[in-house]
Amino acid sequence: MSDKFNYAELGLKCGLEIHQQLDSKEKLFCRCPTQIRNIEESNHEFFRYLRPTASEMGETDRAALEQSKLRRKYIYKAYDSTCLVENDDEPPTEVNKESLDIALSITKLLNMVPVDQVHMMRKIVVDGSNTSGFQRTAFLAKDGYLGTSVGPVGVGVLCLEEEACQKIEDKGDSIIYSLDRLGIPLVEIGTDPDIISPAHAKETAQQIGMLLRSTGKVKRGLGTIRQDVNISIARGARVELKGVQALDMIETMVELEVERQVNLLAMMDELLERNASVCDTIFDVTELFSETQSKVIKKTIKKGKVYAVLLRGFSGFVGRDVQPGRRLGTEFSDRAKTSGVGGIFHTDELPNYGITEEEVQALRIEVGAGENDAVIMVADREERARGAMISVIARAKEALEGVPEETRRALPDGNSSYLRPLPGAARMYPETDVPQVNISAEYFESIEIPELLTERAKRFEADFGLHRELAEKIAYSTYLPLFEEIMQLLGDNTNVNATLVVRTLTGTLPELKRDGVEIDRLEDRHFIDVFTFLAHGGVAKEAVDGLLRAIAIEPGLSAKDATSKMGLGTLDMSEVEGIVEAVVKERQDFVKEKGMGAVGPLMGIVMKEIRGKVDGKILNELLKQKVNEYIIK
Repeated sequence: MSDKFNYAELGLKCGLEIHQQLDSKEKLFCRCPTQIRNIEESNHEFFRYLRPTASEMGETDRAALEQSKLRRKYIYKAYDSTCLVENDDEPPTEVNKESLDIALSITKLLNMVPVDQVHMMRKIVVDGSNTSGFQRTAFLAKDGYLGTSVGPVGVGVLCLEEEACQKIEDKGDSIIYSLDRLGIPLVEIGTDPDIISPAHAKETAQQIGMLLRSTGKVKRGLGTIRQDVNISIARGARVELKGVQALDMIETMVELEVERQVNLLAMMDELLERNASVCDTIFDVTELFSETQSKVIKKTIKKGKVYAVLLRGFSGFVGRDVQPGRRLGTEFSDRAKTSGVGGIFHTDELPNYGITEEEVQALRIEVGAGENDAVIMVADREERARGAMISVIARAKEALEGVPEETRRALPDGNSSYLRPLPGAARMYPETDVPQVNISAEYFESIEIPELLTERAKRFEADFGLHRELAEKIAYSTYLPLFEEIMQLLGDNTNVNATLVVRTLTGTLPELKRDGVEIDRLEDRHFIDVFTFLAHGGVAKEAVDGLLRAIAIEPGLSAKDATSKMGLGTLDMSEVEGIVEAVVKERQDFVKEKGMGAVGPLMGIVMKEIRGKVDGKILNELLKQKVNEYIIK
C-alpha cells in the first residue's frame, strides 16, 4: 500500500465485523443439513412481498424503509433438504447445540466473556434475503481481545445468528433466492475501533481467520466468510463497507475509503466558501427534450418524465473524483438508483449521450442556473424519476455537511458504492419463538480450546521434519484433516513421507486443476487408497499425480486398477538397469562430451521411459553410476 496518508493525524478509527459460517451438521433452528445445493436440484418454489414493520416502540428502521422503496417480488427456490422453517411456515426449533458449542469455543479463543443466558432477537431485513423479513441473531459474548504486532485489538461483540438466503439472480422487479443457505449457523465477530492503519486491518482479519480455522468447525470456500469494515476519520463519519470477500482487498478498501472521506471533506470546505446551496424544487423539463436525439431520453419520455434539480455553486464538483474512477456525481447516481432508475445526467459531463449543447443551455435557462451552478437530470417513469430527484437533493445537502453515515457495498476494485443508511436500534426486537439457553460456568468450562493453526504448523515441523513453509501451507489448507488422517495411517512407512503428501495436496492438485482435471471428483478415500498403494510398493511416488489424474476421470477406479490401466507398476532392478544402460549407450557421445553434466538431461529421458514405475532417487543413483562407467572407459 502507499504512504499517501498519515492515519494517526487523520484520526482513523477502524473496526472489523467478521461473518463466518459454522460447519455444523444441522442448521441453527431446524434439523435440515447445512448443505449447498445446485439450483437445478430445486423441486419447488414460492414467492413473497416484504415490507418493514415498526419496532415495539413504534419506530420503523430507516435502513428497512429504504430497502422497501422498490416493491419487489422475491422468489425462493426450495429443495428436499429444506423445510417449512426456511419457508417461514413453521416456527423455529431450539438453538442447535453443536453450533452453540462451536461459537463458545471461538469465544474462548478470543478471550471473551459469555452471557449467562442466550436470548434470540429479530433483526429486520426486508431485502428478500430472509423469507420472514428478519434475521435471527443472539448476543453471545463480549469484552475480548486479540493480539497483533502493534498491540491488542478489543473484540467487543460475538453473536450467533442464521445465514441468509443466497441471491441467484436479480431481474430488477424480482429477485431469485436459494433457500439452501438460509439458516446455516454463523458467528458475527465485531472488533473495537482499535485498528490504526490499512495494514493493521488486514493483519487483524488474518488473525481472526486463523483462530476461526483452528476450530476445524468452520466452513471453507467462497462466500463462507465475509468481512465488513467500519471506517471513519476525525472530521468524517462512520461508514460500513459490506461484503469484503477477499482478505487481500482489506488494505485497499480502507485506504480508498479514507481517500473518499478526505476528498468529500475538501469539497465541503470549497463548496461552503462558494456559498453553495441546494434548491428543493424539482423541475419538470420533459418538454425541452421533445425533439431530442438522445436515445435514452427519447425512449423514456414516451411513458415517463424528465426531471431536473438545481445545485447552486456545484459546477465542477459533480464531476470531481472522490475515489479512482468514481465522482461526486457517481455518489448522487447511487442514491438515485435506490428509486429504480438506471442513472442520472449532470451538467459537468454534458453535452454527451446524444444531448446537445443547445439542449444543455435551454436546461440551464429553464432552471435558472448560473455559471457556477450544476444541474442534475433524470429520465424515467414519473414515480421513479421524482423519487430519484428527492434522493439526489438529500445527498447534495449532505455534501455541504461533509461525509454521510451510511452502509456501502464493497466493489471488486477496492472502491465502494452506496447501499443503504446505517441501521438504527429500531431494527431489533425480541424473538419469542426460540427458548433461551443458559450458559452455566460448568457448561462454558467444558468447552475445549482447540490447538491454534500456528502451533499445529510448528508441531508438523517437529514431528514430520517438514520445511516451515510446507508445514504452514498444510496447516492452513482445507486438506488439513486429510493430511492428518494419511499421516496417522502411513506416517511410519518409508515410501510415504509428509513432504510428498503435502506437495501432492497443495501443489499437484492445483496443477491438475489448471490442466482442466476435475479434482472436485476426488474424495478423501481416493487419496488414502493411492498413498496406501504407494506405501505397499505398488507404484513409485512419481506416479502419484498420474494416478490422481486417472481416478478424477473415472472415480470408480482403485489405485491398483488405475495403475494397470495406465501400464504402470513396479519393475525388478534387472529390467530397470537394462533400460538405463540402453539410454546411456545410445547417447555415449553426449555422455563423453558432457561428463556428469549429462545426468540431468538423461534423467528426463529415463523417467519418461519408465513412467513412474521406479522411485526417482533410485533411478538417479543408477544413472550416475552408468554415466560414470562410460566416462572412465
